[in-house]
Amino acid sequence: MSEVKLSRVEHLKMASSRLRGPVETELKNDSDHFSEDGYQILKFHGIYQQDDRDLRKARKAQGLGPDYSFMVRVAIPGGVLSPQQYLALDDLADQLGKATLRITTRQAIQYHGIRKGGLKPLMQVLNNNLLTTLSACGDVVRNIVACPAPFVDRNRAEIMRYAKLLSDHLKPQTRSYYELWLDGEKAASAEESEPLAVAESEPLYGDTYLPRKFKIAFAFPGDNCVDVYTQDIGIVPVLDENNHLQGFTLLVGGGLGQSQGAKDTHPVLAKPLTTIRPEQLLEVTTAIVKVQRDHGRRDNRKFSRMKYLIEAWGIEKFRAQVEKYVGYTLPQAERLEWLSGDDHLGWYEQGDGKLFLGLFVENGRVKDNIRAGIREVVERFGPELRLTPQQNLLFVNLDPSHKAAIEAVLRTHGIALLETIPLVVQQAMACPAMPTCGLAITESERVMPEVIRELAAALERLGLQGGPVPHVRMTGCPNGCARPYSAEIGLVGRSLNSYTIYLGGSPLGTRLGQVHADNVRREEIVLRLEPLLVHYKQARHTGESFGDFCDRVGVEELREHDAVAV
Repeated sequence: MSEVKLSRVEHLKMASSRLRGPVETELKNDSDHFSEDGYQILKFHGIYQQDDRDLRKARKAQGLGPDYSFMVRVAIPGGVLSPQQYLALDDLADQLGKATLRITTRQAIQYHGIRKGGLKPLMQVLNNNLLTTLSACGDVVRNIVACPAPFVDRNRAEIMRYAKLLSDHLKPQTRSYYELWLDGEKAASAEESEPLAVAESEPLYGDTYLPRKFKIAFAFPGDNCVDVYTQDIGIVPVLDENNHLQGFTLLVGGGLGQSQGAKDTHPVLAKPLTTIRPEQLLEVTTAIVKVQRDHGRRDNRKFSRMKYLIEAWGIEKFRAQVEKYVGYTLPQAERLEWLSGDDHLGWYEQGDGKLFLGLFVENGRVKDNIRAGIREVVERFGPELRLTPQQNLLFVNLDPSHKAAIEAVLRTHGIALLETIPLVVQQAMACPAMPTCGLAITESERVMPEVIRELAAALERLGLQGGPVPHVRMTGCPNGCARPYSAEIGLVGRSLNSYTIYLGGSPLGTRLGQVHADNVRREEIVLRLEPLLVHYKQARHTGESFGDFCDRVGVEELREHDAVAV
């Protein structure tokens, strides 16, 4: 058998001396950017090299190169932040960024527009506040997501504890992060893992780390706000009749990305693997990561995610391989049932006499008035904060006596309260796309507010605004960062100002949508959807969601009600 030819990135990882070079050298030079080789290694440190695409044409006409800057992603397991940490993050937005924070679909925080000279100072402030960007990007286990709802329940507390424990356990052990950005110092620490050994090693990842990124999320029984089926490993607690934690059901092989022009790449939902005892969680999840490390494709990065390994092998062969790594038989997975996939927006009682408030943050962009309002709430009332996988934010542990004052602060800053925001707007998500993302084919975050409000107006005209209303997600390219393929309506960038419309995903996150129409101009999206909504109103079953309706009637019937569908 001929030897597999490794991709270029695999050789770069192998030659990087555990994620040092060529970043180590290039960080010290006067250039405003890194080489392509340096950029590939930079990702492991939570940094993406970008440029302002709005300026490319004008700068080229002036004989100038790209306007380079960097996106820096802060890994925050479970999205949990102390008030002090949030204020430090907010300060950095002014000091080194573009006066904005971006909440991601993985409960992280992103800065855009950081200059090369600002990278090291930013990392040092983060470290001083027990925060890190290590493995927020790159071919490693990314930020671990968990249902953020802070209801007082021992099982929810346990889930957060396991999320943090697993995050620490799966972190890279290289000292390169501390050497490059922190002058060799490690805070008390941003990770509570074991001290780094004198003789550096990567017992889990080895010299080449994983074939591609690896995503893990913890759901809560019945609550799929994290989109657990879109993960490489989805973890769902199993509770007994007395509400005691009995174990975890593991789902494997999810992933929504597909590559433009690569016809065999496609989104996949995770499949049930096993149900295990709590004490087995670290061992079994680590074994799954190792199987992907050892058997995932390293010749073609378009097919390197674990979903393609499981598709090639089948779930039974994959389970058998995991069993070899752990040394025992894994039982079949227990059946899962879901009640909701919605975010936790609005006021809720936590169960301990305190309240939490789920604040809608449109497309996760914290800027201008909403940024000022959030800061004032944090400074005055000192809540813990939790970022959500749907790009929103929870204020936690609020005194009920402060409810009116908090709402007054929000109104003062012009922040709309939930009851004034159309439900379809509350549920929508978009990726950043233009002008910073190098993969974007067209707009997403900058046009979604207009598109979703056009749809809200159409729903109101039809008398459908009260719900259930469709979950709508938009991305500027097929990579699917805002998880459009599992949405009831997915809008995926196809070419400049054109989108592919996907219909029929489940509001519970348990089903992928199907292509309804391709190359739809942005201005025509709602015009194409409105006749389908009319048909939905006339032919739906009682309580049936739009996504379930689309799945039930099928693509052909939907196209009959869209005269220009192709």
